[in-house]
Amino acid sequence: MVQLLWDAAHAPQQKDGLDSLVYRSNLIGSDRRVCNWGGGNTSTKTKVIDFRGQEIEVMYVKGSGSDLATMKAQHFTGLKLDDIAPLFERDSMSDEDMVAYLAHCMVDSKHPRASIETLLHAFLPFPHVDHTHPDAIISICCADNGKEIAKEIYGDRFVWVPYVRPGFTLSKMIAEGVRANPKAELVLMEKHGLVTWGDTSEACYAQTINIINEAEQYIEAKVNEAALFGGQKHAPLGAEARKQIAALVMPLIRGSVSDEKKMIVTFDDEDDVLTFVGGSNSAALSQIGAACPDHLVHTKVTPLFIDWVPNEQDIDGLKQKLAEGLASYKEGYKAYFERNSKLGEVMFEAAPRVILVPGIGMFNTGKSWSMSKVSGALYHRAIAVMRGATSLGNFVSLSENESFHVEYWPLELYKLTLAPAEMEFSRQIAFITGGAGGIGSVTAKRLVSEGAHVVLADLNHEGAQKVADELNAQYGESRAIAVKMDVTKEEEVQAAYEQTALTYGGVDIIVNNAGLATSSPFDETSLKEWNLNINVLGTGYFLVAREAFKVMKQQAIGGSMVFVGSKNSVYAGKNASAYSSAKALEAHLARCIAAEGGEFGIRVNTVLPDAILQGSAIWNSNWRNERAAAYGIEPDQLEEYYRKRTTLLVNIYPQDIAEGIAFFASSKASKTTGCMLTIDGGVPAAFTR
Repeated sequence: MVQLLWDAAHAPQQKDGLDSLVYRSNLIGSDRRVCNWGGGNTSTKTKVIDFRGQEIEVMYVKGSGSDLATMKAQHFTGLKLDDIAPLFERDSMSDEDMVAYLAHCMVDSKHPRASIETLLHAFLPFPHVDHTHPDAIISICCADNGKEIAKEIYGDRFVWVPYVRPGFTLSKMIAEGVRANPKAELVLMEKHGLVTWGDTSEACYAQTINIINEAEQYIEAKVNEAALFGGQKHAPLGAEARKQIAALVMPLIRGSVSDEKKMIVTFDDEDDVLTFVGGSNSAALSQIGAACPDHLVHTKVTPLFIDWVPNEQDIDGLKQKLAEGLASYKEGYKAYFERNSKLGEVMFEAAPRVILVPGIGMFNTGKSWSMSKVSGALYHRAIAVMRGATSLGNFVSLSENESFHVEYWPLELYKLTLAPAEMEFSRQIAFITGGAGGIGSVTAKRLVSEGAHVVLADLNHEGAQKVADELNAQYGESRAIAVKMDVTKEEEVQAAYEQTALTYGGVDIIVNNAGLATSSPFDETSLKEWNLNINVLGTGYFLVAREAFKVMKQQAIGGSMVFVGSKNSVYAGKNASAYSSAKALEAHLARCIAAEGGEFGIRVNTVLPDAILQGSAIWNSNWRNERAAAYGIEPDQLEEYYRKRTTLLVNIYPQDIAEGIAFFASSKASKTTGCMLTIDGGVPAAFTR
């Protein structure tokens, strides 16, 4: 049952103003069983003093593109009701005319565009109105016998409205239906949702929840868990096996869905998903259509359902079915678009937003981690609706043409224009070793600031997690993750890439940056010191790059590797034979990979910094003392020593290296590979030649 969350102690003191509407809306949006992400709308009619000092009646309604769970007062639009009232006398009104008219009714031009369903609220003669998409209600509205079920639950207290796309016509139908039934307490919108109202904001909220719970109680009495979705056809594989298989196939999925624009791919194996994908009827059921018009932009009309018999030994078979299924889905979507497009609409990416695999779970795609999760969250709601509808009767949805005209509806597409513009590294995933250090952390911040998702790999997991937490706090949930990884251990490197695939789907950029440094005269260099440098700076860079190369080849959408070398990659540093040799190895390894990676669109370049003292774990170790001794100076004189030996007389900082890395990873360097870029202030002895 849905819980009543209204808390008088926390509710605004002014019970029926805009603040109370915000509070009510946030409560409704906090439970996705009540209202979809981005969907639904709420309103309050009240009186305000206008700019002339006169009292006028105003309706505050949700602004377009907002989400009820998080919206604040500034996300609502105030409209003058006296200006809207005459519209009820009209027989028809186009969407374009409605939008233009409502713009003139706004009390403040700075408010957002009013909700698509503004007139629904305005035409109802109640001070507070909620329009929601509750799972239980849509289960009834998407059942072929839904109207009869509603009579059993609500008697004569409801108004049933056949499916009509939101706008003037639907709003007037609802208002006329309510006026014709004095006993009406709710409106059920076929294949769409619920409308409720109240004399106070609290009463309106309570009515919404109570109506939902009446439906839920009725449905749950009808549910037979063992028979859901036709009964179980395929049992889920074990949790560990599911994740291992998902990590193996996600780069393939990501590559296929990124043929037009790159996508982030996420994985979901929650219990309801596993029950659905394992159902005998689920393959056919999933293709009937969307459970709610609001889902369409984020889930498309149907998901891709893979006909695979769960088997841990048949990974190749799953990969083949995924490749074939993804190709077929995209062709089918293009045909769907061509059948229905009449007004010059521009087709979205043809790739699926939801991919269902028996025994494994659900994969979701989107332009970012958060948008991928939105498509997944909405499909959880679709599963809940199909669970309810098939327990009552047969699940029904919009026709193909109706679905198309919602998916490509200009008023719905307007919401997408409100999203921030994409940037250089939007839709891309960067894997950064040494992510907790100076160069690694600053590079992560640089890439995330331009849209990237980043994986911070470091032995210092606590430090990497701190950086990830800071990035997520500033840029949004899961824009960064931290993984503990020793670059010299093959199994840890492989596990880190598995975690990357499970979180984001694959990888586009790697920054090979993990480092250490030692200094000693050549004849005093021990084998242990030699091996330490070669293992971390040579073998470590090899392992990180090799595993990335495998992922990038599987994705087949190219990629960029940036190695953080050193001035010592091309200059024989005094008392640093082990370090300099390993750094030279890095630079040549990068060129070798570049030579092999070209045919796959994999670019590999190297930046050569020098003396990055700021924020560096290396320079805060004994290396500082060792290098000072090599030059016959005190450790605190190093920074000035390094500045004076550059031709530009400058110090080099982590952000300088981050800029070089960002350049090589960006589209500006799309035709550059096998290149070395010195960022050292100009050390003549290290000029490349």
